[in-house]
Amino acid sequence: MSLRVENLACARGPAQILAGVTFAVAPGEALILRGANGAGKTTLLRTLAGLTPPLAGTITAAPDAIAYAAHADGLKAQLSVAENLAFWAGAFGQGDIGPAVEAFHLGPLLDRRAGEMSAGQKRRLSLARLLVTGRPIWCLDEPTVSLDAENVARFAAAVTAHLAAGGSAVIATHIDLGLPAAQTFDITPFVAKRIRADDPFAEAMG
Repeated sequence: MSLRVENLACARGPAQILAGVTFAVAPGEALILRGANGAGKTTLLRTLAGLTPPLAGTITAAPDAIAYAAHADGLKAQLSVAENLAFWAGAFGQGDIGPAVEAFHLGPLLDRRAGEMSAGQKRRLSLARLLVTGRPIWCLDEPTVSLDAENVARFAAAVTAHLAAGGSAVIATHIDLGLPAAQTFDITPFVAKRIRADDPFAEAMG
């Protein structure tokens, strides 16, 4: 499933953050977003996911094709790991949580409530939800936060498998995940003139 962005302008609140953003991601490809803190990576991902309307430009993708994973884990604290995954699988019309459990080694944690898990365990569960969405385009904002090296490798393997199955991904990360068919996209040239990447207020808005 392809994603095409043309002349996209993005804002956070009243401030324009990015302008003229243009790129394409084909099935089987990953796009790695680079740029200084506050440059607008989060703003771009939220715009792609439909959470923030663009100021201008176009985003071309099939309806309901994009799954978004943000900084927040977005888990239901009172539910177990199995219940969280089953909830999201049901919400997206999927049935089998087995591949998600296996990909992020969640089997030993299935009965544990999300609210009782460590930060790294919560992040694994949050990322595992991507596999039960059935959506072909993943937009991921610093997905490896709180993960140790072993689980960064698990995450990279999950993305690699997703790409091999014809999916695609746009990922904001400073970590080299070793993904095949990955291209790097530096958003610095697209930072709107009124908000520079080195502006001390930019980080709070990007």
